[in-house]
Formats: sequence, C-alpha cells, structure tokens
Amino acid sequence: MEVKYTKHFLNKLEHLFSETDYLLRYEKGSFNSGYCILQETKVAVVNKYYTTEGKVNCLIDILKNINVETISLGDKNQQLYLSLFQTKIEL
Repeated sequence: MEVKYTKHFLNKLEHLFSETDYLLRYEKGSFNSGYCILQETKVAVVNKYYTTEGKVNCLIDILKNINVETISLGDKNQQLYLSLFQTKIEL
C-alpha cells in the first residue's frame, strides 16, 4: 500500500491505534526517533511538533514494533493494518 502523508490518512492511523491496547499521546520531547514506546504501561508518545509526514511515519513505525491483535480490530482498521504490513511473495 502506498502511504499518503495527509491529515486524513493520519486520522485513519490514529483511529486504528485507538483500537489497540496502546494509548497514543502527542507530547513535546527530544526523542531520538521522534517517538517513545513505554511497553509496560502501553503508552506511545509522539513528538507533537512533527509535521504530518513525520507523525504518519512514527505511527507506522510504532505499529510495526508493537503486538497488534488484528482479531480485535474493526473491519476497516483490519484491512488498513494488513495492507500496511502484508508482504507479497512473488515467484
């Protein structure tokens, strides 16, 4: 899937994130990667001063690094998640 760097796509990712076990927060901070994941408390913090493109990239990176139970996602969010991370094998 092609990633779109729009506010609408960011909202889709935020909605997908809301159906996971993690809480998403936008805070100021000097994170080396632009975000911080607190595994024990299941909180993901993204730099609030990032552009839309930076926030989209951070959310995709976070979703790659956390355990998301796709069975608990709604239909649209499940499709979005699978389209983002499903790899195609061509022979």
